[in-house]
Amino acid sequence: MTEPRDRDDIFDTSRTFAELGLAAPIARAVAELGFVHPTRIQSQLIPVALRGRDVLGQAKTGTGKTAAFGLPILHRLAQEPEAPFAALVLVPTRELAIQVTREIREWAKHTPLAAVAIYGGQPIRTQAQKLEKKPAILVGTPGRVMDMHGRGLLPYDHVRIAVLDEVDRMLDIGFRDDIRKILGALKRGPQTIFVSATISAEIEKLARSYMKDPEKIVTAAASLTVNQVTQSYLPVEPWDKRRLLLHLLKKETPPLAVVFCRTKRTVDTVAKYLSDKGIEAHAIHGDMFQNRRNKVMDELRAGNLSVLVASDLASRGLDVEDISHVINYDLPEDPEVYVHRIGRTARAGRSGVAWSFVCPDQGELLTAIEMLANVEIPRLEYQDFQPGPVPDDVRAQRELDDKRREQRAVQQNRFATTVPVVEAAAADPSRYPGGIVPIAPPEKRLGGRTKTRRR
Repeated sequence: MTEPRDRDDIFDTSRTFAELGLAAPIARAVAELGFVHPTRIQSQLIPVALRGRDVLGQAKTGTGKTAAFGLPILHRLAQEPEAPFAALVLVPTRELAIQVTREIREWAKHTPLAAVAIYGGQPIRTQAQKLEKKPAILVGTPGRVMDMHGRGLLPYDHVRIAVLDEVDRMLDIGFRDDIRKILGALKRGPQTIFVSATISAEIEKLARSYMKDPEKIVTAAASLTVNQVTQSYLPVEPWDKRRLLLHLLKKETPPLAVVFCRTKRTVDTVAKYLSDKGIEAHAIHGDMFQNRRNKVMDELRAGNLSVLVASDLASRGLDVEDISHVINYDLPEDPEVYVHRIGRTARAGRSGVAWSFVCPDQGELLTAIEMLANVEIPRLEYQDFQPGPVPDDVRAQRELDDKRREQRAVQQNRFATTVPVVEAAAADPSRYPGGIVPIAPPEKRLGGRTKTRRR
């Protein structure tokens, strides 16, 4: 298994958080959380943001970009803690909105600054009551932010700092027009910070159209989450996945495991299978009511769950420190999602374990993940796991595929032609390979006509 690597290539050990110039209450909270040295992106972006400059920051997933923009927000607003709606942070998903809000609250615990998350799926009235208290910091998804603004509950007039987190992901899922509308409606020309794992030409053009002489910061440091997680992959046939998962959970008995599946249907199927086999497993995905999802998350954080089966919606907002294992039941199509998934373990400086199930036709996908994470993920096999028999429908499909291949081969041979040849001895080997010389055209030709200049 890939062991966690040296963290010196992630952290800037030449300086500490205490040396970044953060306000005393914020520096105190950071120290209490056990953080000493900033990551590379934090070390470079925070001092620039503290000066009020617009920033366009690029860093790999899992390098601490949330603190890179969250700490400067708190520092600048700590001087006017009563200022309402002073900072607006846009994120792509509701889970990430919850996670970012929770982290900002931890850093702000010695200040009167309040942070509120607003996102779809929660009743308007509940969020309206929070906005009536005029919090200083808002973290939300673009759709709900625009909705609240349209209702007159979220004024843009006082926004002094605007942050776009995971810009690449927001553009991927169609928030381009919403972002333009929100940024275009901010009257005061706030300090603007864009952070993203990748900065395409489109992202840079969008950012600079709303920024004033931004400073671009690009770091090549490795991902903190990737470095702290022990990774391995297990080869498996699709029909053996559930049995292998059950085998792993019973043999290794991880304290708290999150199993990621690609579809909501698979999440429900796997959770039910595990429950039927005596392992208490709970599901979480986008089709569940928000209240139900919140209850599952509360149980998870309280330590009352041992196995959570989740869709990718949770990979960007599942912030629980005690997750020991991440199991990729289905490999994600996007390698970036893999990094987000395994980042749910190894929280707060801990190490973690990530297992990935890889089917025979997923070699290229595994290679793409290794290239992004810059690691070689080793193979892991359990000799005591006995693969099951090939299902009847799979065997029937394979036999049908073999017949179709044979039929195609026969059809292709129908068009093969026999060309008369002379004996090899009569040919000139120096002019014709093997001495085989064609002496007549093929028996069948396509018969097509080609236009020429001849009349």
